Amino acid sequence: MPTAEQLTIDDLDLDFDNPRARGPEIEAVLPHRDLMRQLDAVVWWSDDFTRSVGIRDIKDDEFWVSGHIPGRPLFPGVLMIESAAQLCSFTQMLPREEVPFLGFTRCDDCVFRGSLVPGDRMIMVAQLLSSNRRRFISRVNGFCNDKRILEVTITGMVM
Repeated sequence: MPTAEQLTIDDLDLDFDNPRARGPEIEAVLPHRDLMRQLDAVVWWSDDFTRSVGIRDIKDDEFWVSGHIPGRPLFPGVLMIESAAQLCSFTQMLPREEVPFLGFTRCDDCVFRGSLVPGDRMIMVAQLLSSNRRRFISRVNGFCNDKRILEVTITGMVM
């Protein structure tokens, strides 16, 4: 299993124009709706559900734009983390049909290495580090324009 430092999409043949899951498919797995769905697409996941690649497009009409640094809207870090958590929960729920929901319970070792503004796209790469029937831990790196902007370890559990 790759370490967090090895998380990359370079070795994958990804089609960002034709993701495997978009809004309706994501909502069939995750309960998040409206303003709280922070995952726009899941481009790819491995057959063993240990790796996945997701997209969060930053739009100029989002609820936070007018108030989070007026005149220079910056996508809030907490929403970057939430986007990563939703990607991890989506991927880990796919093989667990009997589980109603895997909720975000913890984030560790979070580093913001850049910012996102409306018009940006964050590409997230998630790697499962450990899992059991009640909980999972994944490492996520977020990229924008080939620059790593987020590193975080996400823990989720059955709720």
